[in-house]
Amino acid sequence: MPANAPPPAFPLRDLIGFDIQMGEGSATATLEISEVHINPHGSLHGAVPFMMIDTAMGAATMSVVPEGHFCSTIDITTRYLAPCRSGRITCVASVRRAGRRIAHLDAVVTTEDGTEIAAATGTFVIYAAPTA
Repeated sequence: MPANAPPPAFPLRDLIGFDIQMGEGSATATLEISEVHINPHGSLHGAVPFMMIDTAMGAATMSVVPEGHFCSTIDITTRYLAPCRSGRITCVASVRRAGRRIAHLDAVVTTEDGTEIAAATGTFVIYAAPTA
């Protein structure tokens, strides 16, 4: 998938309500936090930034894979750094290195004022599309 191409349909992304833009070797996801994203303790639920990280990392990887190839998450290590209760958050994911079969990525999620609320590293497998 070429950089700056619209991301494919993804109903879960639509349900959560975040947008994503792809660059060359990077992707940026943004979300305006609402009450549906808040956990019972009044903070942003950790699954929300994690989903943004996973999706942005996948989009960043797809921007560098050959045509006819796909990617899947192998692992993501996430560190939650600060609570967040409202506002707009942004996740920026970047490909650190992509080989023929494996891509390594970094991501950070920040608030509007630049506070880092989560950081992650991830590994994705790259594979040829299955043939029918």
